[in-house]
Amino acid sequence: MMECDVLIVGGGPAGLSVAQALPSGVSSIVVHQDREIGLPVRTSGGTWQRDMQALGVPEHLYHIIDKIQFLSDHAEVERDLSDWKMAVLDVTGLYKWIGAQAQENGAQILTGTKFLTAEHCTGGQICTARSRDGQTFEIKSKYLVDASGVQHAVLTALGLRPKPTRIGVGIEYDYHVPQGVSNTAVLLMGKHMLGGYGWIFPGPNNTLRVGVGVIQPDVDTSPKALITDLITPEFEARHGLQLGSPFRKNAGLIPSAPYDPKLVFGKIIRTGDSANFATPTVGEGIRQAIEFGRLLGHALGKSIAEGQNAPLKAYERAARRRFARDYRFGFLSNRRMATYTPSDWDRSVARVTRLSEHEMAALLRSEFAPGMLVRTLAKQVAYKIRRSITS
Repeated sequence: MMECDVLIVGGGPAGLSVAQALPSGVSSIVVHQDREIGLPVRTSGGTWQRDMQALGVPEHLYHIIDKIQFLSDHAEVERDLSDWKMAVLDVTGLYKWIGAQAQENGAQILTGTKFLTAEHCTGGQICTARSRDGQTFEIKSKYLVDASGVQHAVLTALGLRPKPTRIGVGIEYDYHVPQGVSNTAVLLMGKHMLGGYGWIFPGPNNTLRVGVGVIQPDVDTSPKALITDLITPEFEARHGLQLGSPFRKNAGLIPSAPYDPKLVFGKIIRTGDSANFATPTVGEGIRQAIEFGRLLGHALGKSIAEGQNAPLKAYERAARRRFARDYRFGFLSNRRMATYTPSDWDRSVARVTRLSEHEMAALLRSEFAPGMLVRTLAKQVAYKIRRSITS
């Protein structure tokens, strides 16, 4: 039987960040079911330059976006980004970078290893896992971290929380673009994207990502059918693209459920998508996964040193302060947008012109400060009054 202080289920950005942040002397094992860290890719990698700089992510691991377009059937808005530049990540490179730091910190990363089940024991938990050669083995740990994403593998195995039934389902094609990429991201809404949205993201190393995502079971549309219908010669001509064949096809799931503030279950803790940290507006979660993964790593180190759970409860409270209120408003917006008609999307895109850059970024980031909500509402009311006067 293997033993460690902290067993982490899931080698994505959340789980690897926990391992990277654990203090020296705290032993950790990461079990990750894929054969390689960062592959296959399960996210578009859209994020924000400010956050990547604050997290210390090397600049070569992301492509900066300084313009964004919102397109619906009969509305089009283009906005420059100066204070709130976006970024598109080299997802595989980023995960490997965090993984290398975790290994330098002493973490043992077991790829091609599937978590099967867990049970409580004196002093912690005993988990059963299966290696890539089909052999099962046990790992005993003092603490167990669920960073398995939408699967909620640990929480489900222990009967602590069920897997979410409402999920975002996305598919994306990666292309090499020899002629170079722009610094403009495009968000696509309307009749071809009901119950979700599409995107065109220029990425690092002259790559381009075209993807679609929908909320299920709100709609029963297949993302694969959507992207097949989307990428046509007319689509390429409209956006000035010459795509050819994709070099990689990505697919992924994220939870699309109300925020649940319960993160700590004794010595079982969840983080990342297992904790529903992805923003409900556009499903962006890597920056939160890294930040709160690191916070959890530090908290675990303190809990082990002090022999009590107070630091873990502080982690839980910090997440509640960050996410609970904003995500409540964000989820309401998510549920509403899932029912939008094409004309609703036209009006929504048109409203973007009345937002400041900060307000637009806050909306995409699911940050709904009271003052921002009041200012935004006042702008919409003033616009309607002006329109009624001039009509």
